[in-house]
Amino acid sequence: MKQDVSAPDPVDARLGARLAELRAERGWSLGELAERSGVSRSTLSRAERAEISPTASLLNRLCAVYGRTMSQLLSEVEAEPALLVRAADQQVWEDRDSGFVRRSVSPPHTGLRGELVEGRLVPGADIAYDRPPVPGLEQHIWVLEGALAVTAQDVEHMLGAGDCLRLRVWGPTRFRCAGEGEARYVLAVVLP
Repeated sequence: MKQDVSAPDPVDARLGARLAELRAERGWSLGELAERSGVSRSTLSRAERAEISPTASLLNRLCAVYGRTMSQLLSEVEAEPALLVRAADQQVWEDRDSGFVRRSVSPPHTGLRGELVEGRLVPGADIAYDRPPVPGLEQHIWVLEGALAVTAQDVEHMLGAGDCLRLRVWGPTRFRCAGEGEARYVLAVVLP
């Protein structure tokens, strides 16, 4: 019987290659990266070889180890960003396991400290990050549709359409779709 071996998603392939480059630049083995990130060696290896599509939580852990935001990492696997980012050119990434869709509306750019991300969470979606990718990262979370529960510094904030939460991220955070419909929000990220 012939096994179906499909080609990896092109974004996952470029992302895997970049993750391998970042590890190699530091001279770390998979074991050393596993110790630093808390992610198993086998998962790291599979992500670097694009055998799996990394989850938002996995990318967040690796970003924390490498000292970059998720948007910075994802922008490194794109072509040089333009000043004008047309809707059709905005990179979309999906974490199918958690029901999270992320659109890089205004990706990181050399000389700019801020970026804009559109997030969408399906009903029941719940994403927990054990640490910020960059300690002290400034975030502004503006809900466009639905209800979003954001937990930071052990306090849960319930946000409805039009509400905006502003914070600096130092520890674990959690984003949860708190309504019966999809939650759609804008995340403005500013490097410290």
